[in-house]
Amino acid sequence: MTIYFDNSATTPVDPRVVAAMAPWQTDNFANPSSLHGPGRRAREAVETARAQVAALIGARPREIVFTGSGTEADNLALAGAIDAAGPGPHHLATSAFEHPAVLETVRALQARGVATSFIPVDGDGLVDPEEVRRALTPRTRVVSVMAANNVVGAVQPVDAIGRVAHEGGALFHTDAVQAVGKVPFDVAAQPIDLLSLSAHKLHGPKGVGALYVRTGVKLLPIVHGGGQERGLRSATENVAGIVGLGRAAELAAAEMAADTARLVGLRDRLIESVFAACPQAYLIGHARRRLPGHVCLGFAGQEGEAIRLLLALDEAGVAASTGSACSASHGAAPSYVLQAMGFDPFQARGALRLTLGRFNTEAEVERVAEILPGLVGALRPIACARGRSQR
Repeated sequence: MTIYFDNSATTPVDPRVVAAMAPWQTDNFANPSSLHGPGRRAREAVETARAQVAALIGARPREIVFTGSGTEADNLALAGAIDAAGPGPHHLATSAFEHPAVLETVRALQARGVATSFIPVDGDGLVDPEEVRRALTPRTRVVSVMAANNVVGAVQPVDAIGRVAHEGGALFHTDAVQAVGKVPFDVAAQPIDLLSLSAHKLHGPKGVGALYVRTGVKLLPIVHGGGQERGLRSATENVAGIVGLGRAAELAAAEMAADTARLVGLRDRLIESVFAACPQAYLIGHARRRLPGHVCLGFAGQEGEAIRLLLALDEAGVAASTGSACSASHGAAPSYVLQAMGFDPFQARGALRLTLGRFNTEAEVERVAEILPGLVGALRPIACARGRSQR
């Protein structure tokens, strides 16, 4: 049976979420915009889920807009905010290693004449709020910095970044797809205006996400039609998916503390075991400010062998990755995330991402820690000390 250590790509759906969704895929199939009884029940299910998602991040239910994905939420946040700002010129600031859902939206806005600044990140994968301050201009409408990086797991100082954005008169958006359900949020108290999340990163179904829109923040829609979701996201709601997201959010809120403590223990055990057996191993991303179950490793001198290592793990029954699933088709190319952190093009090919979730066990960690050193050693003999100092 496969050991699944790729939870940052997608998480297995919790059986309790599957059970919550089941009635809305069979008997309760009505359109939630219909006025008859079945339609009203579907609407009630959507609104219950809206309250569940809101509770997870400390929002008001009416501040939650359901979307088809985290990617769509990012697009709506950035393009919607720029469009709502009226005639330009406009400026947007974002980090140099955002998810493609943000970076490609930014490039599309650049093509429309929106000026953009790319904020640097340090060698640990963190954004310095003072770098954000330096990027601001009088025309900056939005600052977008992800809450946690999908490749290296670094958790950003979003509160400090948001305060800097607000001091400059800009909205602050955070792509929190990797962080929600793993890192606590209280958007009512935090300087966050827009927050994107996705169900399939917190043991919910694929194909549904949400955007938190702080009361008073104006957006224009990017999807037009029947005016669902307060006119911000037209289309008949995916009731079963939304119910699944709501239940996943409810479970995350109830179990986050226990899950976090357990995953930190498993994560640190895995790191320690690999370091003990592989002197050339080094951790990529901040050692402490990282997601609870996120391990990103490099092997000094062997970075060019990352794809072979990934395939060897797959052959051994371990599902892992070299980085973002959205960039898997470019697996042989250097990671733009690692290059933004200062890795050279050779080393930027070398990340191994092992990400744990709710259903991973200590026995699985021990098994991976047992087989990984042998697979690394079989790639290519080297004589190189461990550490980023070798970069």
